Amino acid sequence: MELAFNTLDLDLLDDLSISYESVNTLNNVIIYLTARGQTGLGEASPHAAYGETQETTIAVLNYLKPTLEAIADPFQVIDILARLDDLIEGHAATKAAIDMALYDLIGKLLGVPLYQLLGLNPEKTTHLTYTIGIDTVDRMVEKAIAASHYKYLKVKLGSSYDKDIITEIASATPAILRVDVNGGWEARHAIRFINEVLVHHPVEFVEQPLAPGDFRGMKLLHTASALPIVLDESISDMNSILRHADCVDGVNIKLMKCGGIRNALKMIHTARALGLKVMLGCRVETSLAITAAAHLTPLVDFADLDLHLLVADDPFIGATLDNDGKFVLPTAPGLGVQVKPVP
Repeated sequence: MELAFNTLDLDLLDDLSISYESVNTLNNVIIYLTARGQTGLGEASPHAAYGETQETTIAVLNYLKPTLEAIADPFQVIDILARLDDLIEGHAATKAAIDMALYDLIGKLLGVPLYQLLGLNPEKTTHLTYTIGIDTVDRMVEKAIAASHYKYLKVKLGSSYDKDIITEIASATPAILRVDVNGGWEARHAIRFINEVLVHHPVEFVEQPLAPGDFRGMKLLHTASALPIVLDESISDMNSILRHADCVDGVNIKLMKCGGIRNALKMIHTARALGLKVMLGCRVETSLAITAAAHLTPLVDFADLDLHLLVADDPFIGATLDNDGKFVLPTAPGLGVQVKPVP
């Protein structure tokens, strides 16, 4: 196989703020794996909190390039990905890009879309959840009203005015709300806020209310919370699901954290075996990586796959939405993602 890659730097249409950071640019890496006259596409969205940057992604790809280019058969996905894990620890976003490029390439070589390759029913996709980042209350309400055509809104909390945010948004939109705190609360505050405030509004669940690693707080909260608890930052692989299975109701799985489609499938089945709900999430990504995850939505309950909508000048066309906000998967081979023509 031949490996090529380039950086992709784009602005966001608006800042995205959560409890611990604010983002206004996309700084990703696009990769291209070519074999037998076809090219598979992949995208890495590195995050410094997980030890990855655009620069480390490029360095890792250069390191792995001789190994990948010595492999003639892209269909040996299991062996290829295991070899990468043997060569380098971590760097999940880089591996996710290679993983999705392999699946895209294989689908193109076989002439089938990814969902068909995986044996999934494209009619069973889930609805998009649209994210409202932390801002002033007025701005958050304004954004929620503008997004009121979506059935589900993810409202970011973790501010000093969380009660005002949720009260005003709930009054302004008919959407079902999913709250995400990104680890911004401590356990006793979370119990009070969930049981005294959130239960009085159309909130479906609370995502990552406590900081990762707070097992004692999570067990206390899980016992006392009137609403289901879903974990994101605490979840990165199958073992992390097993560690939290007794103090959580669901998990958020991201390709960029787990290393791609193959590992995401393992995690989905692990969570299901433990009786947990499953969400697919994303970082700031283009339609390329979002579409890769969207192909897995027939297997999950929730799809928090919306941040490509914040990317100005997204260079790709991928999964779309029907009039009800449900994902419509591309029928073209592989991921089915098309590169927009240059104007």
